[in-house]
Amino acid sequence: MTSTDMVVRESTNVTMVCRATGYPEPYVMWRREDGQEFNCNGDTVNVVDGENLTISKVSRLHMGAYLCIASNGVPPSISKRVVLMVQFPPMLSIPNQLEAAYIGQDVTLECHTEAYPSSINYWTTDRGDMIISGNKYITSLSDDSYTRKMKLTIRRVSSRDFSSYRCVAKNSLGETDGLIRLDEIPAPSTTSTTDNYVPTYPQKKKGKHKNRWRDSSAENRVIGDYEVEEWKDVDYESTQSSRSPSIRGALFIILGGLTIAS
Repeated sequence: MTSTDMVVRESTNVTMVCRATGYPEPYVMWRREDGQEFNCNGDTVNVVDGENLTISKVSRLHMGAYLCIASNGVPPSISKRVVLMVQFPPMLSIPNQLEAAYIGQDVTLECHTEAYPSSINYWTTDRGDMIISGNKYITSLSDDSYTRKMKLTIRRVSSRDFSSYRCVAKNSLGETDGLIRLDEIPAPSTTSTTDNYVPTYPQKKKGKHKNRWRDSSAENRVIGDYEVEEWKDVDYESTQSSRSPSIRGALFIILGGLTIAS
């Protein structure tokens, strides 16, 4: 009798049977529907010849659809599809057991689980209270065959959120859980800039004239000539005049062409 879909416990032995008749006598083989290789009694194979496909110590990796294909050279070939499901208790892994966030940040915690039958998955606080999705917490779950990714997003983290969180997976065969710790880190520093006036070099020349040094203690005798250039900082004057009407501008005096009288 040809096998139908099967559900077996992990680590047991399983045999799938495919009966075919015809003339000439048909050739029968087994392969996975997805074309992937699989472990059959210690050997990695693509195809198994014969009516019986026996797998010792079946594992969750054997889960999937198998095709029994019969042919005898007279078209068409015929096939039978058998789905193999493997039961096992939940297993859990945590990518990061220690997470960190600063106050006001959103942070996401993540757990990965495997189970068949499908597990019930949820999050709890360190006190054992179940976390319900809402404004503060967002829980999500994504499935891929017998694996699941469960995520918990904590919005606008506050000081009381720095604690431990537990992810839980359970089915009819067992239960498992894992712990993730959320710690505080300093918030990114913000730098502020202040608009300070930085003096610039003189912008506008006002004039130039010559002058003389005289010795007042020696009957006003001339002791040297020098040259004076006057400049005005236009930017400074416009800035300061808007603050106080009494400030008119700034004069810069440069000495040059100094000669000593003989």
